[in-house]
Amino acid sequence: MEFADAALGPASFLSEFYTSFWWIPAGVLAAALAIKLPTIIRLWNDPLLRAVGGLLLLACAVFVFVAPSTIVGVNRVTGVPNIAAPWVYSLLTAFCACCLVLITAWRNGLSDHSASTRRTTRWVLWSYGGVIVALWVLFALADVPVERTRDLDTYYANTPFMREEILLYLLAHTTAALITSKLIWNWIRTDGLDAWLRGGLKFLGAGYALNLGFDAAKLTAVVARWTGHDLDWLSLDVAPALACASAVSIAVGFILPHAGQYLHERWWIRLVHHQLRPLYLLMKQVNGSGVPFTWRSSPELRLTRRETFIRDVLLPLARHIDESLHRRCHEAALGLGFAPERAKALAAAVAILDAVDRRPEAGDGDAEGSRDTTELLLEIGAVSRELRRPDDIRAVRAAAGALKEPAVVTE
Repeated sequence: MEFADAALGPASFLSEFYTSFWWIPAGVLAAALAIKLPTIIRLWNDPLLRAVGGLLLLACAVFVFVAPSTIVGVNRVTGVPNIAAPWVYSLLTAFCACCLVLITAWRNGLSDHSASTRRTTRWVLWSYGGVIVALWVLFALADVPVERTRDLDTYYANTPFMREEILLYLLAHTTAALITSKLIWNWIRTDGLDAWLRGGLKFLGAGYALNLGFDAAKLTAVVARWTGHDLDWLSLDVAPALACASAVSIAVGFILPHAGQYLHERWWIRLVHHQLRPLYLLMKQVNGSGVPFTWRSSPELRLTRRETFIRDVLLPLARHIDESLHRRCHEAALGLGFAPERAKALAAAVAILDAVDRRPEAGDGDAEGSRDTTELLLEIGAVSRELRRPDDIRAVRAAAGALKEPAVVTE
């Protein structure tokens, strides 16, 4: 007996972890739902998002109601021993239906409302709705007087009607997991997917694969009971751990594309804001003041204000740009081996620095009012990046035959 306990040590540890901290998968799923909820509400007519919301809600409910303390509470409130079983089985079956509806929406596209899509969705809902009705009918016919909070599947594996109920929910869950897993892994192999979406799909595929492991463990334990053997540890220890891991993986799969894209956008905004700093400081020097700082400004607003400030100061300054110097610097940069895009940015940077130096001495009458500044205003990011490379700027000026080296603004 001690040897058996030692052999089952890892599985027992996972089981204890799941039993004591079942709120971890429930919490992760709830977090995923909270992240998705604003989009779901805003785009409620989208069947895909509704399916995602329903799936996360049902998955979270399964883990709430499968906890031993919740099972005891449901049984006590209703006064019916083990009535929590068909309730949990129904939630799990509804979760399966949401999985299949979700895959149907994914497969046919967000805007597809064809007769085939509607027909498939109706078939899934009617089929799994029928399974839920059958679960309650079978429970009403079964005789299950002894309350079991953890081992009901194996304890009643040979009980008439309850045996069929257990088999029915496991087969419904296995079918949904097989179809969902296959379609997700087929989708992962599709070309052109966003990196965050592909990563999310991989977590989803792993989650549904773990669901198949859960079903295999449960079915093996139940069939063992039918044949007079005892493999209850698969149902008591391994299956709950797999269910926990599956829930976390599925939740991460839904969170990752949304959170990843959000963080990527925030990172990109902050990066552009930082890259514009050299040119901003130069324009601040020209203007005499910069953009007032406000604590409540969002990153997007700060970036927009910095871009607007740079363009507002650069627009009148551009009238003082020496076109001849600009052309010579462009040719010099190309001659020094810089790529065409960098050569343009370097030439513009040198010309702007020269205009800053010349501006106080130049009157409005000397300005070239007809200069087209459209391209220059669009290249402020590239120009600002070149201002961080004073050696390159000096090399271009020297090659262009300029005698005066401007003071380059850096951080």
